[in-house]
Amino acid sequence: MNKNIATLSTLLLLLFTSLLVSQEKRRNNLDSIEKQEPKIPKGRRFYMGREIAMTMHYTGAEWLIRDVREKEERCSLMLANLGVKPGMSICDMGCGNGFHTLKMAEMVGKTGTVYGVDVQPEMLKFMRERFETQGIENVVPILGSFHNPHLPKNSVDMILLVDVYHEFSHPEFMLKSMRDALKPDGVIVLVEYRLEDPDVPIKLLHKMSKSQVAKEMKANKFKLVKEFDKLPWQHMLFYGKANEKDAAAEKATADDQKADNAAGDMAS
Repeated sequence: MNKNIATLSTLLLLLFTSLLVSQEKRRNNLDSIEKQEPKIPKGRRFYMGREIAMTMHYTGAEWLIRDVREKEERCSLMLANLGVKPGMSICDMGCGNGFHTLKMAEMVGKTGTVYGVDVQPEMLKFMRERFETQGIENVVPILGSFHNPHLPKNSVDMILLVDVYHEFSHPEFMLKSMRDALKPDGVIVLVEYRLEDPDVPIKLLHKMSKSQVAKEMKANKFKLVKEFDKLPWQHMLFYGKANEKDAAAEKATADDQKADNAAGDMAS
C-alpha cells in the first residue's frame, strides 16, 4: 500500500514538474515572438481633429455595386481621369467586392496588375467570385491588416482609395506603408465625399474636406500633385511623395509670406 502511494506521489511530482517545464518553455517562446514581432499598435478614434469612421461591414457589400452608383458618383468619369495606362501596377485599397478593381484590371491589360486589398476576407471572397466568373486573371487579392496593407515595397504606380481613407484606424501606419509601396513617381488618389457640400447625402463622419486631407497628407510626407473637381459628390486628389526639397521650398514660401504680412502690418 505504502509502495503504491509512493509510486503515485512520484508520478504526480514528475507530471507537475513536466507541466512547469512546459509552461516555462511556452512563456519563453512567447517572449521570443514578442521580441521578434512588433506589437500591433492600438487604433485611433480621432486623428488631427477628425473623428475616424467605422469600416463598412461586409454584409453591406451589395451597396457598393448598387445600380444607381454610376448616376450618383460618375464612377466612369473618375476612372477615365485616373491616368491608368496598360502595364501599370495599381492597388485598389479597401477594394470591397471589386467594383473598381475589376474595371481597372481591364484598363491595365494583361501586362498590368491590380492588387485588391481589404481587411475583411469575406469581401475578398466576393471579389474573387466576380473576377473568376469574368475570367479576369491579373488581380491579386491581399488580406490587409488595419495598420498594414502588406503591399510589396516600391512596386505600385498608383494606389486608389475610394471612400476609404477616412475609415483608417491607423492612418499614420497605413500612409507610411503606402508610401513605401509606391514607386518613386507613384501617387495615391484619394476619392472622398465632400464635407464642404451639405447637399451630398452622406453622413458627416464619412466626408472629408480638402483642407483636412491636405493637413494629414502634409504631416505624412505627401504633396498634392493634381486634382480633379468635376465629380458630383467627391473630391479626387492626387498625392505624390514629398521630399526634403519640397519641404524646404514650402518653408521658404511660408517664411516669405510671413515677412510680407509683417511688412504690411508695419506699413498700415
